[in-house]
Amino acid sequence: MSLLPLNALRAFEAVARLKSFKEAAKALFVTQSAVSHQVRHLEEFLGVALFDRSGPRPRLLPRGQELARTLSLSLAEIEAACKRVRMAGGAQPLVIAAIPSVAICWLIPRLSRFRQAHPDLALRVVYAMHGQEIDFRSTHFAFVFSDGPPVMPGVRVLAFLPGESAPVCNPSLLSGLGEAPPSAAGIRAAGLLHDTDTSAWRAWLSRMGEGIGPDEAGPVFEDFNLLRAAALAGQGVALCPLAMIRDDLDSGRLVQLSPVTVLENYGYYLLANDPQPADLAENAQAFQDWAFRERDAGPDG
Repeated sequence: MSLLPLNALRAFEAVARLKSFKEAAKALFVTQSAVSHQVRHLEEFLGVALFDRSGPRPRLLPRGQELARTLSLSLAEIEAACKRVRMAGGAQPLVIAAIPSVAICWLIPRLSRFRQAHPDLALRVVYAMHGQEIDFRSTHFAFVFSDGPPVMPGVRVLAFLPGESAPVCNPSLLSGLGEAPPSAAGIRAAGLLHDTDTSAWRAWLSRMGEGIGPDEAGPVFEDFNLLRAAALAGQGVALCPLAMIRDDLDSGRLVQLSPVTVLENYGYYLLANDPQPADLAENAQAFQDWAFRERDAGPDG
């Protein structure tokens, strides 16, 4: 038997619980089309339709109702088991979730300074994975990327860093383009690298009066860190959020090819459990204050 599509099950559970593909997408920090794709994938895996999509809101069909009930009970049992294990482990650490881009490019390179300032504070850093809802009953902070401020009950939303993205590449690739700064046509000729899909590049090229042909779409990377690695390796030009690659730009590992940006409506947000557990409130405030001091201090701290 093939492996269960866990991401698809999470997407289905969110839609069934929230009765909306749009609200499920917000809860999972993904696009509505991604949620719809995952639910379609689950229906294909099971060989049955789970929702009636003919009305303004998705309506669970009988097989979908059965699956939703079972999933709800199973997830509750898993949550209870995790809570028992966590409580048996002793003092609860401060849990920080971060999407991979923030974890690798911003948080981890600076985290040693927080640990030096608070050597006795127990800390646990985990990924906030794409498409997985964050459980703020066990997570105290989360760094996310969102199209506008997320709206979540019991969670304080703090704007952290801008999400605007610009075309960047390895300096050696730029030297081979023959013009500096390169034109939009020159950037296209260097090869386009995509994050998740081609929509960002299509938007950027549209602003430049250009289009993108099917034969020049370029490779698509499902994770920003993979995209960044490809750009650093000189494999093409990537649209990268400037806030996440500031160290790369300042060190000369990457160069910005144009001042024209896209995704200005997106941003990085720090989500905080509100209120924080009483026994962790002081530690939580210390981390929040540190994170904003680091942000305001710039790449060198």
